[in-house]
Amino acid sequence: MASREYDKSERVELADEAVHWDLGSSLSYGEYLHLEKLLTAQQPLSSEHNEMLFIIVHQVSELWMRLMLHELTAALACIRHDDLGPALKMLARISRTQTQLLSVWDVLSTMTPFEYSAFRNALGRSSGFQSAQYRLLEFLFGNKNAQMLVVHERDPADHETLARALAAPSLYDEVLRLLSRRGYGIPEDYLTRDFSEPYQASKQVAGAWLGVYHNADKGWDLYELAERLVDLDHNFQLWRFHHLKTVERIIGYKPGTGGTGGVSYLAKALELKFFPELWQVRTSM
Repeated sequence: MASREYDKSERVELADEAVHWDLGSSLSYGEYLHLEKLLTAQQPLSSEHNEMLFIIVHQVSELWMRLMLHELTAALACIRHDDLGPALKMLARISRTQTQLLSVWDVLSTMTPFEYSAFRNALGRSSGFQSAQYRLLEFLFGNKNAQMLVVHERDPADHETLARALAAPSLYDEVLRLLSRRGYGIPEDYLTRDFSEPYQASKQVAGAWLGVYHNADKGWDLYELAERLVDLDHNFQLWRFHHLKTVERIIGYKPGTGGTGGVSYLAKALELKFFPELWQVRTSM
């Protein structure tokens, strides 16, 4: 086949661009992003072609969770100081990041059961169940479970970080404190409770949120905060559902590598809600 001759108009001309061909002492793109570390962190344990996909999907997920934790930590600080403008922007960014986490399941679902089984044994007992960042996100959102610390005892730094988050007020706890400061009737025992214990829904808290919605014109920032929290909860539920269906598609009802029941374990979390009263009040409005 004869080679095609390209017209000059079909290529980008650089003659009139002030490209820095010589970087001098400046950092390069690769150096700034530490790509020499990032792009050599994919180390398959088998010779199977599809293991690279499995590694990258999970590493990308951890990077997106890293961003979510960065934004969530800053948003918590803003909420504590009643500075909701920046907090709302950060929570909105987390929601956008969650959509990226959802999309990774679409990529992973291209892997067939036969392809995964070819290298699954090489994983041993390693599992996403052991992700310290995922567990930290759940603790910060308010899904507290002290038993989850046990699996992280192997890494003292992760264990300490998670233990602190378990004992500290979650995002929802801080929001309820904010509502109380704004004059909404949050029960005192909810403001000073043992934050390491799972949150229990309250009729009084639901009533406070109903007040926020009914007075949106006077407290728009609290109204907007409520909807941001619903966005986060909604996206987390979607993430769990996509996780379950991807696992079901690839391994069926086999147990997970981390020792859980796999699909049966993931199904238990589908009804979990971080901010239960925000869902309850929708029936009352």
